[in-house]
Amino acid sequence: MHVAILGATGVVGQEILSVLEQRDFPVTTLRPLASPRSAGRTVTFRGRAIAVEAAGPDSFAGMDVVLASAGATVTRELAPAIRKSGAVLIDNSSAFRMDADVPLVVPEVNPEALPAHRGVIANPNCVAIILTVAVAPIHRAVGIRRLVVSTYQSASGAGLAAMQELRSQARDVLEGREPVPRALPHPIAFNVFSHNAAIGPEGYNGEETKVMRETRKILSDPDLAITATCVRVPVLRAHTESINLTLARPLSPERARALLAQAPGVEIVDDWERNLFPMPAIASGRDAVYVGRIRRDLSQPDGMGLDLFVCGDQLRKGAALNAVQIAEAVVASRAAKVPAAPAEVAHG
Repeated sequence: MHVAILGATGVVGQEILSVLEQRDFPVTTLRPLASPRSAGRTVTFRGRAIAVEAAGPDSFAGMDVVLASAGATVTRELAPAIRKSGAVLIDNSSAFRMDADVPLVVPEVNPEALPAHRGVIANPNCVAIILTVAVAPIHRAVGIRRLVVSTYQSASGAGLAAMQELRSQARDVLEGREPVPRALPHPIAFNVFSHNAAIGPEGYNGEETKVMRETRKILSDPDLAITATCVRVPVLRAHTESINLTLARPLSPERARALLAQAPGVEIVDDWERNLFPMPAIASGRDAVYVGRIRRDLSQPDGMGLDLFVCGDQLRKGAALNAVQIAEAVVASRAAKVPAAPAEVAHG
């Protein structure tokens, strides 16, 4: 496959490169693309340094797949050229997620949505990915009537500058200096604040609105009652979520644990004796969505309520890994039609 990475020098772009290599994705040609200010830099893939090119309308000729993590504005501007080239655009931004003709895909949850794509496939919001991997097995088994999610989102969700700011502010605080926020609106070290997306007219911030809308689309349940509260916490990477469910039919914690233990992409961490449950220290750098604190909600009668605590790496399953898994599905769909190319990497 001839693969372009749009936004190759960003934190998600770098993670995509890592995931492609680790999963031995069949890359024949790799074309790293970024803004003009990053052109000329190099990225490393399979031990080789490859020069980054400035992204433009002519950058996609001959490409099979474009993995984009350059932001909604850039992706919208370049999408017509990508479509014209014949490449499949797998977009990590919010640009096309809610378009009716664009599949919004988590491969473990709704792979059946993929064949309907018309050259663009959307990678969901990181919280929605982690959330739906955890709740989809329960939704399929007994149905979910209402979902309440509160998030503890790491600095990685705001990019490399926010991760660097967390490190530098932690040093400042420990050494007695006042932390000065730049990448984020408030100090992130030793602090917690509402997610830094803009607040809408109903009081929900943009992140919360994305999570609610995208979760309904991924689960193919437009009537699902869902509310979200998204919070930024001083963690470098991996998002954590507290999930409360109101079910359509009763489900015991034991049955829920069994369903989740068999679900693709899920690992159970639910050790009551050692008080060991999902946390960023476990999830960081790993591919699974970790689920624990599986318990009955005692405020809801007749076994209709369930609580979960979930953690997943925002840069892995919440972004790069999910995009590469979609690309793998694209490869699989073409396998019967297109002979496999030699597994070499050449600069495009």
